Amino acid sequence: MNPYGAALKAYSQQKETGDLRLHNSYGVPEEMPIWYFFREYEDMPELEKLALTVCEGAVLDVGAGTGSHALCLQQMGCEVTAIDVNKEAVEIMNASGVKNASEVDFFKTEETQQYDTILSLMNGLGFIGSLSNLNHFLEKADRLLKPEGQIIIDSSDISYLYDGQEKPQDKYFGEVRFQYEYNGKKGDWFDWVYVDSDTLDRMAFEAGWFVYFLHTDENGQYLARLIRR
Repeated sequence: MNPYGAALKAYSQQKETGDLRLHNSYGVPEEMPIWYFFREYEDMPELEKLALTVCEGAVLDVGAGTGSHALCLQQMGCEVTAIDVNKEAVEIMNASGVKNASEVDFFKTEETQQYDTILSLMNGLGFIGSLSNLNHFLEKADRLLKPEGQIIIDSSDISYLYDGQEKPQDKYFGEVRFQYEYNGKKGDWFDWVYVDSDTLDRMAFEAGWFVYFLHTDENGQYLARLIRR
């Protein structure tokens, strides 16, 4: 069992906190409070609350984790399909009342159903792994969305990590790597990407999408709504 999944499972069964750390390719490891993956609506930041209110119709919740957002959307009357690549997270969703949760990679999602909204939160765009995959993501979303469908995502501008130093020349500066560690056991490194708002706006427009920024904060994090041009 991977460390992330082990931490989620332990917390869900015993409310055990343990020690979940997130190693990264750019600085010191960070402590990850496990309860945060299980939070309810009142504990969510304003950005996420706003994201939930603009979702509509049939929603595909990508990287749904333990189902915090999916459960809220169900209560709001949305028809939610929640997907995640982590087995333990999906098991928790099924046990907690998410009606339609499955262990699926977004890029391998069957295209037999179309959605009104594709949602991905908690720096949700990051799962695509690299900036070069953004067009792939938009192409897949285009096939999964109804004609008037929308994408609701958040990401961040991490330029601040390079204050006083030159940004990488061999890759997009928002591309990083992470590794989970739980109670001393480390998992595999995985790719993640933070896409700054200007880059998202430009690349999405070139791919045939309008981008509307619904929320931004002082740390460079933003919530965006994408619709076809």
